Amino acid sequence: MTSGLDSVSASRPRLELRDLGKSVAFAAELELAIDLAHQAGRIQMEHYEHLEDIRAKGPRDVVTEVDHLCEGLVMRAVRARYPNDEFYAEEIGEVAASGSARSGRVWIVDPLDGTINYANGIPFFCISIALIADGKPAIGVVYDPTRDETFAGAVDGPSLRNGQPIHVGDKDNLGDLVATLAVGGHGTVRKRHEALKSIRAHRSMGSAALTLAYVACGRFDVYAQGAGLSAWDVAAAGLIAERAGARVTTLDGKPWFDLACPAKQWSSLAASPRHHATMLEILK
Repeated sequence: MTSGLDSVSASRPRLELRDLGKSVAFAAELELAIDLAHQAGRIQMEHYEHLEDIRAKGPRDVVTEVDHLCEGLVMRAVRARYPNDEFYAEEIGEVAASGSARSGRVWIVDPLDGTINYANGIPFFCISIALIADGKPAIGVVYDPTRDETFAGAVDGPSLRNGQPIHVGDKDNLGDLVATLAVGGHGTVRKRHEALKSIRAHRSMGSAALTLAYVACGRFDVYAQGAGLSAWDVAAAGLIAERAGARVTTLDGKPWFDLACPAKQWSSLAASPRHHATMLEILK
């Protein structure tokens, strides 16, 4: 019997590396990331709505056996192919290179972004894989297995969804924007009130990586979240959004990627260049 995922996969061509352009410097790593994301996606769909182990790992978060299965899959494959690379993932934390030499490269993985959605049968979740080289994102892959959508980008290439170029939305009017706004801190009520008066609609989806990917392809116009994010939430999708034409910063307008920033202390604002400055002024 053919599953829904199999039928969707058969209906469109697989994303090819050549679609990202012949100049991609990290082609082998990107190919590996895409393949591992698809393998992890299959694990997610096999267990979807059939979970056996769901545990609380904080006041507002849970972890499942699928998080660990997907994370282990990616880590083993990366370590086998690139033993001198480091690995940084949500559940396992930081793992040093297995060899004595360091490559200056770190793989950052969120094995199941949107775990609460996943655990409750809400079909909005993904796996996120990024490679950081010399402190900067080099490739990013975000895969949504429920829609069989692969978002991929490289520092020296375009961003694609299932092999087709994607671009950030560029609506003329602020009042037409659809946004995700998760801002906190001093003046939160005022910030949200001002922002909500200015835009058309606010939606909170429960997966930072997938929402950022939606900014990259124009489904969302703005993604804004205050402190509470971590590197694995934004490393891949931030690059994909940026290569799709979005302006991506922190909520105070600083560079969006800083590997020295502690977990849960990251913030993000992604929007089209036309509206980024206005949203920054409203929200910062």
